Amino acid sequence: MDSLTQIVLGASVAAAVVPPAHRRAALAVGAVLGTLPDLDGIPIALMTDDPVLRMTLHRGLTHSLLVLPFVAAGIWWLFKRFGKGRVAESPVRWFWAIALALITHPLLDAFTVYGTQLMWPFRPSPAMWSSVFIIDPLYTIWLLIGVLVAAFAGPRVLGKRAIAIGLALSTAYLGWSLVAKTLVDREAGRSLAAMGLADAPRFSVPMPANTVLWRVVAMTPDGYLEGFRSLAVDRGPMQFTAYPSDTAALRANAHLPAVQRLAWFNSGFMGATVVDDRLVLSDLRMGNEPDYFFRFNVAERRGAGWGAVPPIQADMARDIGETWNATWARMWHAPDDR
Repeated sequence: MDSLTQIVLGASVAAAVVPPAHRRAALAVGAVLGTLPDLDGIPIALMTDDPVLRMTLHRGLTHSLLVLPFVAAGIWWLFKRFGKGRVAESPVRWFWAIALALITHPLLDAFTVYGTQLMWPFRPSPAMWSSVFIIDPLYTIWLLIGVLVAAFAGPRVLGKRAIAIGLALSTAYLGWSLVAKTLVDREAGRSLAAMGLADAPRFSVPMPANTVLWRVVAMTPDGYLEGFRSLAVDRGPMQFTAYPSDTAALRANAHLPAVQRLAWFNSGFMGATVVDDRLVLSDLRMGNEPDYFFRFNVAERRGAGWGAVPPIQADMARDIGETWNATWARMWHAPDDR
């Protein structure tokens, strides 16, 4: 999720468990710890200029549920051992404040489609529950209001109530996102089964900043299908559009480290095209036809075969304003209504 969301989530969970007199301090500490895992981008950028590595190393070590509890314990011990203030006064509550601020970060990230390596250093494909977009104001706003009210109220009971209500409403919205995803997946499954693709690998993901309009992608032997579903207006079978993928070129280069790493990271949801004798791989999870946020040149044709090239991330020509206007219109209008 975006940094503001992680800041207010970390602040909220930390402030929810400390004594009232410590609430303002917990808001500040939780805000810092809530965004701390995303600072992995700095050492990754210093370590490599390979865009595939930069993408796939992110949300790794610093997002691991096997690592962060030890980080939380270390931070807690340092404050308890060398500090003379609030952590020493209420050590158990502050331990949970620190731990929750850190651990809720990767858990929330896993609700997006990007991929979060919750079990690092083990290597299952990253978790991508994909029920919320990376920026969703209807999730963030309740936490933000709660944090602002709590910062104003300090130790008063109003601050406790504001934090509790903010967490309850934001969590309820996450719950709704899972219900919405289930509804979309059910309709997509019915339509794909009618097309003979009941077992086709697929994923669903909300379009930007909402949980009303959803996008579903299903992989086929020669490409993929893309369909959209608005829970507000669409009725009847879900409609899909087929797009080709150069699966032969993808198979010919499947042994390349960059291709293998991308396939692991995106669970195989990739489109392949050959442009000017270069193989371009698109991560189908982020963006939609014909524009994707992550597109990489990874190989070039050499005579009758292929050879690896240093990965290069291709530019995306998407107009963000136009994308949102199209999303908003499709949310409230079925294709036949426009």
